[in-house]
Amino acid sequence: MYAPTSTSSPRSGPISGEDRGGDDDLTAFDGATDIQRTWSAGLTPDPDLTVSQWADRHRRLSSRASAEPGRYRTMRTPYMREIMDRLSPNDPTQRVVFMKAAQVGATEAGNNWIGFVVHQAPGPMLAVQPTVELAKRNSRQRIDPLIDESPELRDRVKPARSRDAGNTMLSKEFAGGILIMTGANSAVGLRSTPARYIFLDEVDAYPPSADEEGDPVTLAEARSLTFAHRRKVLLVSTPTIKGLSRIEREYEASDQRRFFVPCPHCSQMQWLKFERLRWDKGKPETAKYHCEGCDVAIAEHHKTLMLEAGEWRATATSSDPRTVGYHLSALYSPVGWMSWMQIARSWEAAQGSDEAIKAFRNTILGETWVETGEAPDWQRLYDRRESWPAGTVPMGGLFLTAGADVQKDRIAVDVWAWG
Repeated sequence: MYAPTSTSSPRSGPISGEDRGGDDDLTAFDGATDIQRTWSAGLTPDPDLTVSQWADRHRRLSSRASAEPGRYRTMRTPYMREIMDRLSPNDPTQRVVFMKAAQVGATEAGNNWIGFVVHQAPGPMLAVQPTVELAKRNSRQRIDPLIDESPELRDRVKPARSRDAGNTMLSKEFAGGILIMTGANSAVGLRSTPARYIFLDEVDAYPPSADEEGDPVTLAEARSLTFAHRRKVLLVSTPTIKGLSRIEREYEASDQRRFFVPCPHCSQMQWLKFERLRWDKGKPETAKYHCEGCDVAIAEHHKTLMLEAGEWRATATSSDPRTVGYHLSALYSPVGWMSWMQIARSWEAAQGSDEAIKAFRNTILGETWVETGEAPDWQRLYDRRESWPAGTVPMGGLFLTAGADVQKDRIAVDVWAWG
């Protein structure tokens, strides 16, 4: 056996069982190292990620739920980056409103937020679909693949078992929180638990009242009020009829953001409008977008770089500084999804049918439909209104009447001139 020249010299040769104190001491040493390593890992804070950064790092799209399975890439839909990041805990925004066309990636962005909450910022979360049946379908087709395809989520959400009441089709428990899924037609589901996070999907398809207990959006948002400034609410929908659309009402009360992209020819920033998409009649394959600055035709293949260089800009002042609103049409759909040619073809095919044009405006332009022949009486009367300077009587007024409505904090008075 190697003998050291002095007791103070470092050892450099093999160590016998006698010197190392036996296998039991080695096992104890290894166990202590494991404890230290585990303790150190437990004290290490999670990475300070935004929702989009989390999605790029951890999200996997399943072939069951996506036409493009594999790693999620925010760069595929750059316009979703800011919307997702507004939902991150370090952003002061409390309410995010997204009025959009169909199939622009909004639901997947919402699911990214769910995954982020489970992994990075645990807390009670409520996800609402128009009906309970749709909530169950969404759980099977979207939420289960979201969890199954991401190892970080599989480790945190227990598998559903018949004996585990905490993990069912409409309830997913995880360390520090729970995801409750319900329908807007269920008042019980909407008031089941306080929620720090609320995801309201397709709000224009919600019924006017949940079990005769009131507006579903109001009932759902009430669950988050106890969380004060820490709450996050996402409202997403394709709009429907003007005057009845919830998402349009919420968007118009926000700062009304539009996604501005640069012209590849003159670099002028602009948001895309349907009237600037032009093509030869009967030849939708000739569709090109014309810049509002230089009026030069922009081909479809420029869209990818335009989207990457795009940015959201507010076009109004929000009535609530904690709410931001976004609008997006299918004109921004990434290359390989809905093309400008398909949009032109859909428009031509819709001619002659009010219902088809209504669907086009709702699902492709992300805009509301204005009813004409069957409009409610109040709408037709409202559209005929004229502006008059205060304190004047319009020509033809013979006498005046006034009516007062007494409120808690004011008396509202209307004065009418009669001819």
